[in-house]
Amino acid sequence: MNHRVDAPEQAIDFNNENSNTSANPTFDAVLGARLSRRGLLRGSVGTVGTAVLGGLGVTACGGSDDPVAEAKVLGFGAVAKSLADTVVVPAGYTASVLFALGDPMAAGVAAYKNDGTDGDFDKRAGDHHDGMEWFGLGADGKRNDSATERGLLAINHEATTDEKLSSFFLHANGGTSTLPRPASEVDKETAIHGVAVIEVAKSAGKWAYVPGSSQNFRLTALSPIEIAGPARGHAQLITKYSPTGTMTRGTLNNCGTGKTPWGTFLTGEENWFGYFTRGAADDAARGNDKSVTSLKRYGRSQGAASRHGWETGGADDKYQRWNNSKTGASANGSDDYRNEMNGMGYIVEIDAYDKTRMAKKRTALGRFAHESAAFGKAVVGQPLSIYMGDDSRGEYIYKFVSTALWNAADANAADRMAVGDKYLDSGKLYVAKFNADGTGTWVELALANTAISGYATYKFADAADIAINTRLAADAVGATKMDRPEWNAVNPANGEIYFTLTNNSNRSIDPTGSQYLPDASNPRAYTDMKGTSKQNGNPNGHLVRLKEGASVSSFSWDVYLFGAEAGADKSLVNISALTADQDFSSPDGLVFSKATGICWIQTDDGAYTDVSNCMMLAAVPGQVGDGGKKTLSYTKADGSKLDIVTPVGKAATESTLKRFLVGPKGSEITGLAETPDGKAIFVNIQHPGEGTAMANVGDATKYQSQWPSNAGYGAGKRPRSATIVITKNDGGKIGT
Repeated sequence: MNHRVDAPEQAIDFNNENSNTSANPTFDAVLGARLSRRGLLRGSVGTVGTAVLGGLGVTACGGSDDPVAEAKVLGFGAVAKSLADTVVVPAGYTASVLFALGDPMAAGVAAYKNDGTDGDFDKRAGDHHDGMEWFGLGADGKRNDSATERGLLAINHEATTDEKLSSFFLHANGGTSTLPRPASEVDKETAIHGVAVIEVAKSAGKWAYVPGSSQNFRLTALSPIEIAGPARGHAQLITKYSPTGTMTRGTLNNCGTGKTPWGTFLTGEENWFGYFTRGAADDAARGNDKSVTSLKRYGRSQGAASRHGWETGGADDKYQRWNNSKTGASANGSDDYRNEMNGMGYIVEIDAYDKTRMAKKRTALGRFAHESAAFGKAVVGQPLSIYMGDDSRGEYIYKFVSTALWNAADANAADRMAVGDKYLDSGKLYVAKFNADGTGTWVELALANTAISGYATYKFADAADIAINTRLAADAVGATKMDRPEWNAVNPANGEIYFTLTNNSNRSIDPTGSQYLPDASNPRAYTDMKGTSKQNGNPNGHLVRLKEGASVSSFSWDVYLFGAEAGADKSLVNISALTADQDFSSPDGLVFSKATGICWIQTDDGAYTDVSNCMMLAAVPGQVGDGGKKTLSYTKADGSKLDIVTPVGKAATESTLKRFLVGPKGSEITGLAETPDGKAIFVNIQHPGEGTAMANVGDATKYQSQWPSNAGYGAGKRPRSATIVITKNDGGKIGT
């Protein structure tokens, strides 16, 4: 997530953090080819339909008069690729803007002017709407899991559109692009991060959010949050704010989500490392102790600049916390914020139904660049399994297995956060190793594993140390480096686990420096041309899926889909033989509908935006092993031949994969929640217009996008992240 599309040169993509310098194996088989997009990779560009839905600038495309086609599981006409500044959905569907950056969430908060002068962002919608979950409400305003026309949406607000430090669309004149940053600007920017919970309801066939609902609330980058699990009270979490190491402030860069079987919201903290700075001589100040190893492994070498310069906002503690340097004299860090970054990088549990309950960071699930947290099927008398990915180049896939065995009575317990204590604070954390033959092993991350207890790079002290420094423990056991594990989701039909691997510029058949070889589970390394610029490695990404084995430590796997342009070489790049109605790049968001079984795939793409804006596809997946093994034969630079064999899923057909939505210019499509009947889905449009240059903030004619104002929503013309709601005109289930 949070990938700047067509960004100015100065922009930093924090997804490209590359701190995994371990020599973990990536299999012996390698492949490679240098291919030209405008030759082998170029795909056909579809045309955009012209029927405008509801006056909201939402274009309808596709459709079919063939009764056989309409009877198929995916009963809509595929949407063509689009470069228009609008939301395109199939014919027969309506999409409406529901909730956008700056919208008021509390009584008395003024309407959003969208000119850079607005304040009170802790009482408004945040920015960069991302992962999202639905929580049903009954007529009494209390939890009702079967409710379909009233509920709460818990929405992540990942980040903000920025260039040269400043979140420029938030500020009247684009903000300050040099240090120090004014406190007023920093306060706005910290407030638009975090989570929003809003009430939504359907009335007279129309969906709307409820601005003054007593159940609306925000969490920001400054909200008090409790530390729970094995790391609670640990020495590495002691700060000036929390000398006991049991509390921290804020949740940051929230990306993917999850929903627990007991009805709480899980949010993943992703690219938080870039918000902190470290002094140029901080290694020596720390005595070059093991905290230096930890900081480097999590992307903060000494001298690292912060993303927004929030630490320069003033002398107040809320600004100084972003300086991760050792500045105090204490031995334990109780007089500075040398340990502050250790309080970020977790799955956070929130009770969306009760804003009086403090959120908790569930440290037993590990610390890394979290995306979503997907539960396996809850079976009475068995432990719960939760699957997670670490979204950075060359990072890993994880599984948490609870110590407690599932009790069905806990699904409706009155104290939901206490149930979270039971299942999320104690368990075993595993990391995945993929074998070239389509099998795999879950390796437990525990001191009992001699690879961890004897790891020369970092001396682990206890289970809490592993929870805080999960990446280092995974390095120690030789986990498989993956191509940016993003969202994951569990197929409700068979329990198989799907992961999006969005892309990776570090794959190479002739690796140098930080690059590494392709392998069976990440098998492509090629050159993709975008105009005259080259994008190397695996620019288009792919999806893998796992099937649990007979034991907790075994699984089988295959590659479900390869992202590629339709015209790409089918033996080397477009291995899934995608057509113009199916092709995509950089899969990111991933959600299975429980109502229909459809797998929704969303993209966050920088390699494909010359062909189409980002999109969402609907898929009807099969199962692990339904395809076969393919041998990819390549020639290295020295002329030697290299083969790699990878298990590949059954090829998609027009009835099992097709494009459902294309977003506005510069946007990412991310997050999806549905009503239990599957008749309404909520989707987030993140950072439209993010390719706009800061210098053009005062000239709307130069904005890359003017959505959603050009769709008739809200004041001003500055682009805004927003949540949309999609319904089927005949009242049916979405996608069928």
